[in-house]
Amino acid sequence: MPGPSISFDGREPVEAVLAKAQAAVDGGVNSIWLACHLYQRDPIVTASVLLNRHPHLKITLVAISPYLVHPVHAAMAAATIDEFFPGRISLCLGVGAPADLANVGINTAAPLGPMREALDICRALLRGETVQIKGERFEASGRALGSGQHYIPLLLAASGPKMLRLAGSHADGVLLSAGASVEFVRWSLAQVSANGLAAEFHSHGLVYAAVADDANAAFDRVRRVLATTLRGKHHAQNLELAGSHLDQAAVNEAIASGNGDAVDKLIDDTIVERHAAAGTPNTFRTRLDAYQAAGLDGTVLASMRTPEQITAVLSALRSQT
Repeated sequence: MPGPSISFDGREPVEAVLAKAQAAVDGGVNSIWLACHLYQRDPIVTASVLLNRHPHLKITLVAISPYLVHPVHAAMAAATIDEFFPGRISLCLGVGAPADLANVGINTAAPLGPMREALDICRALLRGETVQIKGERFEASGRALGSGQHYIPLLLAASGPKMLRLAGSHADGVLLSAGASVEFVRWSLAQVSANGLAAEFHSHGLVYAAVADDANAAFDRVRRVLATTLRGKHHAQNLELAGSHLDQAAVNEAIASGNGDAVDKLIDDTIVERHAAAGTPNTFRTRLDAYQAAGLDGTVLASMRTPEQITAVLSALRSQT
């Protein structure tokens, strides 16, 4: 298995990002995944700063939406970073959060075709080819990247069956959503591999992680982030496969009204146990092992808000015997 990876969601102030990155590197992390969320910090800028500060670090840009960043520009950004920091950047595309995109007037209905076009454009450009693609949503023709060919892994963030199969056929790897159950990971990877995979294909999954000597304290750290994630309709099958019973409408209502106590009650211990890796160090390691046994090549640990929380999670990993 590769070394530990963690993710940042772009919501932290710059000082917090730098402190968390230092804690991660000190704890043995060699890969950080930087998320792209509208109105938050830009992952491309952040990647450049962190790669310059930490010479052995690798970074994946997650999940760059072609609806916001044209695939030509996404390829340009990754290729430029690769020129400065060779072999240390990966590019993960994804549709993006529908609510965020709607906020800026973007409709993401029927995203499969546009995502295929975006992957094809990025792939051709990163191979150093003169791109000749005219799709229904995106096109690029008669041009190549000025920097030439770049060996940059191209991944796709996916959750639905068609998008998962697209990852298997058109990308070098897949990133599964946080909040996934072990059962949903297993089902998702079966979709990814339905039509066969390239020899170097890698599967990764975001996993909400929290460690404390008091299991309840660890559970409490992930309840609200789980609520935000699992309230989405696209997580219905995830919940069903895990045997989890969650009133998604009630969760949405509690979040909308700012009723944190109600959210905490709705995301009970069973939900946390089935959709995160949280608890005592032993419980955390057991749960992480289960995710890996479901077929993931790598787990990307998420939701740690402070350097101290990162240190606790990484210490639990190092203490595994």
